[in-house]
Amino acid sequence: MLWINRLTGTSEIAKPLGVSRQRTSQPAQREDFPEPVARLAAGPIWETTDIERWSRETGRID
Repeated sequence: MLWINRLTGTSEIAKPLGVSRQRTSQPAQREDFPEPVARLAAGPIWETTDIERWSRETGRID
């Protein structure tokens, strides 16, 4: 998987995980999901490294 940006939103998370943007809201509600670094009108924003780490730890990516 190639993460290009330092910050990521739900649309950017969806593509590498192979899910819809709407589907990313489900894991984002889990207790083990990283906290967003900001919440904008467009939605939550996360550090890409936090999402990649979580994705690896939970077996969503290699």
